[in-house]
Amino acid sequence: MRILIVEDDPILLDGLSEGLKLSGFVADGVATAADATEALRTDRFDAVVLDRMLPDGSGLDVLRSIRRSGNRIPVLLLTAKDEVGDRIDGLDAGADDYLGKPFDLDEVAARLRAITRRAGGRASATIQVRGLTLDPASMHVSRNGMEVSLSRREFSILHALMESPQAIHSKQSLEERLYGWQEDVESNTIEVHIHKLRAKLGSSAIETVRGVGYRLGVV
Repeated sequence: MRILIVEDDPILLDGLSEGLKLSGFVADGVATAADATEALRTDRFDAVVLDRMLPDGSGLDVLRSIRRSGNRIPVLLLTAKDEVGDRIDGLDAGADDYLGKPFDLDEVAARLRAITRRAGGRASATIQVRGLTLDPASMHVSRNGMEVSLSRREFSILHALMESPQAIHSKQSLEERLYGWQEDVESNTIEVHIHKLRAKLGSSAIETVRGVGYRLGVV
C-alpha cells in the first residue's frame, strides 16, 4: 500500500518512511499542510499518516479539508498531545485512528493495516480469494494451503488484485501502488512482475484485459 506521511520533523519523517517500507508499504513524505493538500490532490494514496502540528497550520485543518472534499481515505493522526480532549478532537475531525508520540513503528504499521482493512469493508486480517490466502501483516501468501514465496513488489501487486478481485487494475494504478516519488519505474516493470506471479501461481492466475489492465483470474 502507498502511504502519505505528513510530518515536519525530518528525522521522524525519515524513520517513519524507512520503517513502513520494511513492513511492505510504499511511503512518500511531505512536511507542510500545503504540500499535503497538493499531494492528495494530484496523487493516489491508500492512507495518510498525519501529524497534528505542522509549520504552516494544523493537521486537523488538513483533515477537515480532506473530509469536506468527500475524500474517505483512511487517516492515522499522530501527535505529541495525547490528552483525551485532543484525541476526541482528532476523531471528531474525521481521523480513523489516533496515536500519541512516541510510538512503536510496528504499531503504526498495524494500525494502518487495520484502518485500511476497515475502509475496504473487511473484518478479517487475511484475504482469501479463489484458493489464495494473503496475510498483509506477515506478507505471507499460500496457494491451496501451500506457501508461495513472493518478492515485496510481487506481493503488493497480488494484494491489490485480491483486495478487489472483480476490478480491472490499470498498469498506472499498479505502478502508483508500488513506487514512491523518488523511485524510477521502467516501462515494462509491471509486465515483468505479472510474468513472475503467473510463473508462481499459474498462468491463468492473473488475467490481462487488453488495453485496460489486469485482474485476478482463476488460480
